Amino acid sequence: MSGRLVGLGIGPGDPDLITLKAYRLLQEADVVAYPAPEAGESLARKLVAPHLPGGQAEMAIRMPMSVQRFPAQEIYDRAAGEISAHLGAGRTVAVLCEGDPFFYGSFMYLFGRMAERHPVEVVPGVSSLTACSAVLGAPLAARNDVLSVIPAPLAAEELKRQLATTDAAALIKLGRHFAKVRQVLDELGLTQHARYVERATMDAQRILPLAEVDDTAVPYFSMILLHARGEAWRV
Repeated sequence: MSGRLVGLGIGPGDPDLITLKAYRLLQEADVVAYPAPEAGESLARKLVAPHLPGGQAEMAIRMPMSVQRFPAQEIYDRAAGEISAHLGAGRTVAVLCEGDPFFYGSFMYLFGRMAERHPVEVVPGVSSLTACSAVLGAPLAARNDVLSVIPAPLAAEELKRQLATTDAAALIKLGRHFAKVRQVLDELGLTQHARYVERATMDAQRILPLAEVDDTAVPYFSMILLHARGEAWRV
């Protein structure tokens, strides 16, 4: 008897942004697994806490939250083994993923280990990209616009190349790379069109002009959206 593995996109932060399908499967699961820091509370679990029915087994996938290569392969190997044991016992395992599982989501690393051996269902979630767009009141793209999702850890010259050829962009994974990104935007004359938000839809959400952002205190959950026309609906 084989159990069932589901990867649940739980949204960007606001507990109300979980989908009806993810909510139903969360309620039905025998085991709830989630990423967590080496010590302390899991953000993913915190986001779904209002929706947990109680009585389910829980599995914290603890990993170092550092700038080194992510994910740590041995941690996901071990987690896949534990999940396989639950599936072999006929249990349904729901793995939580902030945002959307396949949009830079941590669940993809478990999916890659499990999909060839077990049936896996992936439930999409509200992504950080669409959440940031909504709270900023900034439509992402229109008509034939090209929208680029650009990781901030890229070298400055590569950031310039990507930004110079796109109509609209989302700059993600800012963190310690924010100062470099801001300088590139200044050099390209795009700063006036850029919007910054951190922790979108969470209680600690902040929206700031780029000039007011402290380079040393930019969190991982932050993003810059910009459009070459200033607004997507402009001709």
